[in-house]
Amino acid sequence: MRVAFQGAPGAFSEAAAVKLLGEEITLVPRPTFESLFAAVDEKSADYVLAPIENSLAGFVHTCFDLLLDSKLNVIGEVIIPIAHCLIGCADASLETITAVESHPVALDQCRRFLAANPQIRRIAAEDTAGSVARVIDRGDKSCAAIAGRRAAEKYGGVILREHLEDSSENYTRFLLLSPDRDLPQDADKLSIVIELPHQPGALHSALEPFARRGIDLLKIEGRPVKGRPWEYCFYLDVRGSADDREVIDTLAELRRGRVETRVLGAYASAPVPNN
Repeated sequence: MRVAFQGAPGAFSEAAAVKLLGEEITLVPRPTFESLFAAVDEKSADYVLAPIENSLAGFVHTCFDLLLDSKLNVIGEVIIPIAHCLIGCADASLETITAVESHPVALDQCRRFLAANPQIRRIAAEDTAGSVARVIDRGDKSCAAIAGRRAAEKYGGVILREHLEDSSENYTRFLLLSPDRDLPQDADKLSIVIELPHQPGALHSALEPFARRGIDLLKIEGRPVKGRPWEYCFYLDVRGSADDREVIDTLAELRRGRVETRVLGAYASAPVPNN
């Protein structure tokens, strides 16, 4: 099984793929989200693992937009804790560091540490693990990277400080995407996108059938519709299975009410892990 992820080897996404699918998979690193979502069409991967939201930074809008533009289906999810480390080369110490490189989200999640060390200049980069690879390759003890422990182990970096993150409640949720619409037997969650007509009460009318049937909406996120300024679609995570009668009837009611409805996938919900 070839699974594509965004970032360099050692990235949090790689750790998420291994947690969900095991060590036996073939990992396919991709440099950008755009190249990640193209991996299946290019025959370089069988599945894609994409981050969809972080408990602190929120929705990963780029991935959601790319998912909507793709023909991939959600067949699984995994949630991992995000613990940031300050990683340098062999001779480095916290006192020698004057610059730190990482993904902008990782830098933003370590604001307290960076504010307490104003002598350290921030450098935004494409991904966390790639930052570690560059820092170790340069061998400059004045430069460090912020990334996970897996990246330090992968590239032989020295962990100078652990748990730089401002909050310990830092988790990222990833979706496993497949070109096939597989329905896992233990599926208890659906991801749905709806587009509403531009009229008063449209959102209320779309959500009311879920409430009337006692269906739990786990998430609602609005996004602009491409090419139609000031029109929006809504991403919904729903507790239930695609073959639940209540869910089937709700989706049918939405479509009768002129609500464009697309099921992105059905899958088993992932538990929030202990840090």
